[in-house]
Amino acid sequence: MASQFKNYTTDELLKKLKNQKRGAIFHGFIVLFLFIVAVFNTAENGFSFSSFLPLFFLPMQGVFIYEIKKMKKELTLRN
Repeated sequence: MASQFKNYTTDELLKKLKNQKRGAIFHGFIVLFLFIVAVFNTAENGFSFSSFLPLFFLPMQGVFIYEIKKMKKELTLRN
């Protein structure tokens, strides 16, 4: 199966990898913040929708990390 990153030049792929890493870090901080808010909210008010909100965004973080690994693999294949 052909990689979806084969069409990018090396410079474009490096730029995309840099942006993807930034996005993953930012998203990670947002999910961490949501977890902290959920813990405090659950302690004060009991379980509610906001208690489970971070769990909905956790798989998206996994996708970010998976895409970063695929980009790194493509870059190592080119070198």
